[in-house]
Amino acid sequence: MSTSLNGKLVTVFGGSGFLGRHIVQALARRGYRVRVAVRRPDLATHLQPLGMPGQIMAVQANLRYRWSVDRAVLGADAVVNAVGILAPSGKQTFDAVQAFGPRAIAEAARAAGLAGITHISAIGADAESSSAYARSKAAGEAGVLETLPGSVILRPSIVFGPEDEFFNKFAGMARFSPVLPLIGGGETKFQPVYVCDVAEAAARAVDGDLAAGAVYELGGPEIKSFRECLEETLEVTRRTRTLLPIPFPVASAMGKVLQMFPMAPFTADQVELLKTDNVVSSAAKADGRTLDGLGIAQATLAAVLPTYLERYREHGQYDAHRPA
Repeated sequence: MSTSLNGKLVTVFGGSGFLGRHIVQALARRGYRVRVAVRRPDLATHLQPLGMPGQIMAVQANLRYRWSVDRAVLGADAVVNAVGILAPSGKQTFDAVQAFGPRAIAEAARAAGLAGITHISAIGADAESSSAYARSKAAGEAGVLETLPGSVILRPSIVFGPEDEFFNKFAGMARFSPVLPLIGGGETKFQPVYVCDVAEAAARAVDGDLAAGAVYELGGPEIKSFRECLEETLEVTRRTRTLLPIPFPVASAMGKVLQMFPMAPFTADQVELLKTDNVVSSAAKADGRTLDGLGIAQATLAAVLPTYLERYREHGQYDAHRPA
């Protein structure tokens, strides 16, 4: 961690979330003062130990209320948007959070005199996608770049780390269910990327090390199929479960029912996402708009998954000390 502040203030929208908190930490280590813009500041006190006393402060902001966005941006030297949802809930719809929200942040930043923001999107953002999630991500990117062409867009693949919603979800399911769903047969390709590596890229964007107006695609060092991701999860958690292939049409019908319940294992829209591989494009590789191009070494699943999935073993972390 930096021993002194550099005097610059960065507003991070969604800074209390999974990726956001790691971005906050990466910025704090560089000496930035960090203003964390969240809907519930009272639930963001866990961020303060990530920096020095007074370095990190949470403020209330809701992307659906423009005045709160303007207030959160006021006086900031840089802005990062890390707000995102995997499934809609109540008023937190894909359009509100991921399409209109980023444009509102960019407009507020422009009014504050900034030339660009750092916006976290996702690989697979596509205005023509059959997935509402992917379409809203594409709309968010467009809104940011139309408003502030000097912005930096970061598109990570599936992000993994201690609080992720992918490996934790299936490891949790494996504790109680004898089967795990292989949607579409489990052939969809991912390029899982460690949360700290994405946070480092975001911090470098704030530093000014990334090209203005560019879109970067962030993937880890390995391409894994959906099946391989579940197999690795089971290996780390030391559980034996049946991987059940579910054709896309059947999975879609199941998702429409399951999404009506809290903590749904998957939704119909997530099934649509799984119809397309989620890996870094050849164009991004050729242009150096990747973690490799930025000189950021990427952590592997094998190195990180055991550090937080061990709690899903039959005897938790104590399984490591049991005889084979």
